[in-house]
Amino acid sequence: MRYFVAVAEELHFGRAATRLHMSQPPLSRAIKQLEADVGALLFARSPVGVTLTPVGRVLLDEARALLDHADRVRARVSAAAGVATLTVGILGDGTDPGVSRLAAAYRRRHPGIDIRIRDTDLTDPTCGLRAGLVDVALTRAPFDETTLTMRALRTDPVGVVLRADDPPARCDRLRLAELSDRRWFQFPQGTDPIWQSYWNGGRPREGPVVRAVQECLQAVLWNGTVGLAPLGNELPAELAVVPLTDMAPSRVVAVWNEGDTNPLIRSFIEIATAAYRN
Repeated sequence: MRYFVAVAEELHFGRAATRLHMSQPPLSRAIKQLEADVGALLFARSPVGVTLTPVGRVLLDEARALLDHADRVRARVSAAAGVATLTVGILGDGTDPGVSRLAAAYRRRHPGIDIRIRDTDLTDPTCGLRAGLVDVALTRAPFDETTLTMRALRTDPVGVVLRADDPPARCDRLRLAELSDRRWFQFPQGTDPIWQSYWNGGRPREGPVVRAVQECLQAVLWNGTVGLAPLGNELPAELAVVPLTDMAPSRVVAVWNEGDTNPLIRSFIEIATAAYRN
């Protein structure tokens, strides 16, 4: 199920294999075996990537629910066994140098702690924090902060992602008003409205519904949809990002539940603050 979800969110076997820290052939074999077990194709393959079939879309919702439940079971069993663990939710680019510095520093400080990572999609900016799926989250603001405590780690300017052959992509900078007639990607119904509004440039928009970063990029590539992204992230050659002059920066933040006194979380926040400052 984890292999399937990775391919479904990346929509590319190579990127999914990189995310899973494995080579592509065994991943492809596992997905083919899963399709044989299900009795139907889960992905439509093409030279540029894959898309989910109707059966695959149904399985994706069920797989996410199963994996969330498995994470909760693992956490409860570990707690009963007395194993010291910290579950970290990460939204966005896990290759951020700040994440790498933080991981190395935390391992040095707490070599005996079992660190578990939950890589999440764009529908929950708290990475499952309120649902009890993680202890602390590395994510981006703004979103509803009720019952949560937040530490800002860094701010990044934001740009608009376009196809490289889209005429506005040749501009040095743009304003939101210059994109008012374009279709933007949307998040599913029920997504935090503050989060949705920010990534829609502060006003209601129309466009395809997406859940993962790769789905956003594919919407731009295939449909000419526009969307926002922090500057500095690597993009495929077919896409370009143009800085927006009137868009508030995106804040990288560490978030945890209000009143949680776990010393491992407190240490995580201290180390994260230093790692991102550097």
